[in-house]
Amino acid sequence: MSLTRFSLEGRTAQVTGCNKGLGRAMAVALAEAGADIVGVNRSDDSATRGIIEAQGRCYHAITAALGETPPAAIVEEAVAAAGQLDILVNNAGLIRRAPAIEFSEADWDAVIDVNLKAAFFLAQQVARHLIARGARGKIINVASLLSFQGGIRVPSYTASKSGLLGLTRLMANEWAAHGINVNAIAPGYMATDNTRALRDDPQRNAELLARIPAERWGEPEDIAGAAVFLASSAADYVHGHALAVDGGWLAR
Repeated sequence: MSLTRFSLEGRTAQVTGCNKGLGRAMAVALAEAGADIVGVNRSDDSATRGIIEAQGRCYHAITAALGETPPAAIVEEAVAAAGQLDILVNNAGLIRRAPAIEFSEADWDAVIDVNLKAAFFLAQQVARHLIARGARGKIINVASLLSFQGGIRVPSYTASKSGLLGLTRLMANEWAAHGINVNAIAPGYMATDNTRALRDDPQRNAELLARIPAERWGEPEDIAGAAVFLASSAADYVHGHALAVDGGWLAR
């Protein structure tokens, strides 16, 4: 297979939550493959901008709070800045931890609004843009191992990521005929801010590492290749799939 199948030259990717962690790794990888990037963040993303612009790619910054800023306004600003969108990576997410018996409605709503509601309506807006242009496109939702498993102490996160996988399949069913590929990446236990509490707990850290065949936490860069593949023409016949990048967790 020619490597040009993985080229993203001439395409623009909108990546949410790319100021650090998994989002930054995916945005940088997409830029390395040739895409210009629209970053949607609520915090400073200057470090990500610097890396991407150093590669000779364009970076357009949008400051928005997912769950608060209307998705239509985000996509309108992105299209105005970049001219078009070809790829959406729904990466931004929240996690709140507490036993299910104690979990608050406020924490439930905050996580669902960002992880599930905002992701769906951003995808809807990007799909409308692609269909209006008559253009092929790629939508990549960042799911989780907890799209497949229950987990503990993260009820709203589990619900949101399980729902996001279901929506990935639904959107794929409806939009594949329009040339829009909707897929998901399901990261395993990655060394990011969201897992800091787990890694700082010696007992929980040891338990998790004992369960991972690769015997290590994933690094943000481990997810980069999956994002490039699903965003490229190499994945044109891949629809509604969840690609686990988990060090073998689900295989055990």
